[in-house]
Amino acid sequence: MSEAAIKRMSLDEFLVWEDGTDTRYELIGGFPMAMAPGFEGHRVLATRLVVRLEAALAGRRPCNAQAEAGILHPDRADTFFVADVGVTCAPYEARRQYMHDPILLVEVLSPSTERHDRRVKIPAYQRIGSVREILLVDSTGRYAELHRRQGDQWMFQIIRGAEGTIPLASVGIEIAMSELYDGLIFPDDPET
Repeated sequence: MSEAAIKRMSLDEFLVWEDGTDTRYELIGGFPMAMAPGFEGHRVLATRLVVRLEAALAGRRPCNAQAEAGILHPDRADTFFVADVGVTCAPYEARRQYMHDPILLVEVLSPSTERHDRRVKIPAYQRIGSVREILLVDSTGRYAELHRRQGDQWMFQIIRGAEGTIPLASVGIEIAMSELYDGLIFPDDPET
């Protein structure tokens, strides 16, 4: 099975490919790239975001929030990303393997993924016409970065500390950093 993991493949081949394990993959330049399992903080943050976003979208169906949302690269047919969280208002389609017309994409940053998320994924996400906001949430400290489309430009806002609030205009909610990071303890916390 490991031979298949290093063989170049098309997006169609990738979407039906199974390696026989629970490993998650992204397709980068035609090659499947294994994704390391997230640490507990990463999983907690992603879950809290999906729950909060889903609650806010309950009255706006077909809008929905999805964990591990498949995202097509807007310019490359040989690249397929997996966003930690995505929001779309596209009609539901049971057999679709990727998110159609995402409006919000979220990446929970960890030391092993931050460089790839910032240098590869974010620039690609910004070229998806439907995307209005991209949220980066740090899994190692109370820090978030919100990138928002304003016309042809992208502006960003940094939110730090427990007192901050993340304003998500694409969904119409604000998420308190204290709520998002509740119970998570980091080495740089003043109380530890």
